[in-house]
Amino acid sequence: MRARIRAGDPQAFAELFDEYARTVYNHAYRLTADWAAAEDIVSATFMEAWRGRQRLDAEGGSLRPWMLGIATNLVRAQSRSNRRYKAAAAAATHAAGPGGEAAVADHADEVAGRLDDRNRLAATAQALSSLRRTEREVLSLCLWQSLDYAAAAQVLDVPVGTVRSRLSRARKKLKKLADAQLLDEFREPRPVNRQVRGDRTIAARSAQEGTR
Repeated sequence: MRARIRAGDPQAFAELFDEYARTVYNHAYRLTADWAAAEDIVSATFMEAWRGRQRLDAEGGSLRPWMLGIATNLVRAQSRSNRRYKAAAAAATHAAGPGGEAAVADHADEVAGRLDDRNRLAATAQALSSLRRTEREVLSLCLWQSLDYAAAAQVLDVPVGTVRSRLSRARKKLKKLADAQLLDEFREPRPVNRQVRGDRTIAARSAQEGTR
């Protein structure tokens, strides 16, 4: 595969796209929290891979680190002029939003469990938007893309020890922020709907007068 890519074989690039397009897309989305931006990164990643095919090592294993490395660098370049991350992070919760799951009748425990999972997903997405770029990168590569430390270090162009320390700090920080977000939501009182309360009062009085 590497030799065919270096030679500019169109069929090899078609196979490369089929194998890694989804991987690149998921990685780009986790770094940008923007569906449209992730799609643009996918296109740019494969274009850059074509342009830089001669720089690909002739020997080696999986091409995943190479593709993720290109995507990571493109996201970094984009983020220098793109400050929409925090506003777009809420989009990550839409996957588990209304209509995303079928209602389960008469199964209170199961429904409660799903609501809890949905709340944690939303809190984690919000917490992820608060992390530094380097922390989001290492989490995506090591946790969601399942790269080992050596492969992640290759993608990020840092020592393996740096990957270990970044990942450890990022995981702790993400959990702390997500837990804090859940706690804040639990403590936040629900606003009182005065109109509803007024309607209920009127209805109650009408019912009392009707029984007289």
